[in-house]
Amino acid sequence: MTPSQLLEDYAQALARLREALASPAQDDLDRAGCIQYFEFCFELAWKTIKAVGEQQGLNELTSPRACLRQAFASGWISAELLWLEMLDARNRMSHTCKYQDALVVYEQLPAFLPALEELLTTLRQEV
Repeated sequence: MTPSQLLEDYAQALARLREALASPAQDDLDRAGCIQYFEFCFELAWKTIKAVGEQQGLNELTSPRACLRQAFASGWISAELLWLEMLDARNRMSHTCKYQDALVVYEQLPAFLPALEELLTTLRQEV
């Protein structure tokens, strides 16, 4: 996929996450949906960083962590530690099925949203 296509998919996924977080979750199904939207957003975020970086001639964008470091170095994200927390949250949700972990991640989602929005705004200027 091209950086433009990835960016559009990222924008759509972020809109769904923003919409899902606009009202409090009524049950575990709502919370699970919000977490899934976050996972989609995070995956699209790092893959978009990778695509835009490669288009600009940046090398060694081989993993989500490497992409986040490059995005910080390039000024595309301003809160590297928050993004690393997002990476950790995504990894916990992808590799474990612990209910308590899911609740912790759900509670973090509102704090993640501004950083996800910032990246979208910044990458739109790069593409």
